[in-house]
Amino acid sequence: MNIIRFISFFCILNLSIHAQSIDSQELNQLMNKWHQSASEADFNSYFDFTTDDFIFLGTDPTERWDKKQFMAFSKPYFDKGKAWDFKCIERNWVLDYSKDMIWFDETLNTWMNTCRGSGILIKTKAGWKLIYYNLTVLIENEKIKGFIELRKQ
Repeated sequence: MNIIRFISFFCILNLSIHAQSIDSQELNQLMNKWHQSASEADFNSYFDFTTDDFIFLGTDPTERWDKKQFMAFSKPYFDKGKAWDFKCIERNWVLDYSKDMIWFDETLNTWMNTCRGSGILIKTKAGWKLIYYNLTVLIENEKIKGFIELRKQ
């Protein structure tokens, strides 16, 4: 049991050291700018922040897009002058030990009410880029049965 405590302590200490090296202010600004690009219908800025092999998972069960597919889906919304407006309420960061990849989760205020986004950023020669993003609608546990029934319709 003492060995397990030591290993747990070492892992927590190691994670704390890595977490301290995250410039969360810079990363928050990058993600906030990405969301702002959508609200301002800045198509190029929005997609320039993503890698060529970017994957976006939307809230609909059919929404799993690579970058080209997501660009095609999104273009009509951006062309109207405003795509979507997501505002971050809270964001958490975890840095990979290599310091070349970071993942996060965020709580968002959206037109769908409160949602959660999670994603992965990778460090490239051009700076941090978004390679993966998953947007989910949140539903309280006590409301899940009604939600399941609604989905069956």
